[in-house]
Amino acid sequence: MKKIVLAGGTGFIGEYFERRFKELGYEVIIISRQEQHISWDDTFAIIEALEDAELLINLAGKTVNCRYNEANKNEIMNSRIRTTTILGETILACDNPPAIWMNSSTATIYRHAEDRPMTEDGGEIGSGFSVNVATNWEKTFFSFDLPKTRQIALRVAIVLGKGGGVIIPYRNLVRFGLGGVQGKGNQMFSWIHIEDLFKIVNFLKEKEELSGVFNCSSPEPVSNRELMGILRKTMNVPFGLSSPKWVLKIGSFLIRTETELVLKSRWVLPERLEREGYNFTYETLNMALQDIL
Repeated sequence: MKKIVLAGGTGFIGEYFERRFKELGYEVIIISRQEQHISWDDTFAIIEALEDAELLINLAGKTVNCRYNEANKNEIMNSRIRTTTILGETILACDNPPAIWMNSSTATIYRHAEDRPMTEDGGEIGSGFSVNVATNWEKTFFSFDLPKTRQIALRVAIVLGKGGGVIIPYRNLVRFGLGGVQGKGNQMFSWIHIEDLFKIVNFLKEKEELSGVFNCSSPEPVSNRELMGILRKTMNVPFGLSSPKWVLKIGSFLIRTETELVLKSRWVLPERLEREGYNFTYETLNMALQDIL
């Protein structure tokens, strides 16, 4: 049976990938901190899992949906660097390592952009904590020289899908009449349907000449104002109160998260994917939300 290894495969994306790969007939092995899976501390078991694997996908890392105090910031950074380092070192120890290693990254690596979209070739790297996490994550990933393993970093935008991810809090905002704009509403919202993310992984797996960095985002990003309007229309909610920045700061403190998650303008385009011929299943937000909600 063909084998795929999911590192950190217990979250929203990982569970979806596990189910979809099993539907395609793959054996799926998961590395995580949960007892039923291979432990990050068991080097021998990780090497054994990676031997002859067709694909390794690393999704591991502490969620960024938390307050950015020093303890959380250290864990956000260290969890990504530590797990990526473990995987690189264990691949080097394999006789027949995975043909491809795809490491999760983030579209947040680019600067706050309201003036123009960011592409792989023309995008400008930003500054601040979240950007430092992304750049160090990718630096660690690409620091490994792996002659038998192709490496791809997936700069993933905000992932939308049924039953998880950011769609749940956004849906609740709209449902309770708070589905107006957040902040000024001009900030761009780059997103991707979880099924397209899965299909992109398979598309890149088959394109043996491709490596490096890929933006994983819909070609049709929207502003926050457009996002909330489409959500209200899809959910048949006629109005929604807006949330100015000061209200968001209070709210984010109360629910122990950061305003950056809604106020940073992520304007990202999948230039390389489109150039290579990938066709999106859910190209527009209307299409995605019709499927999800």
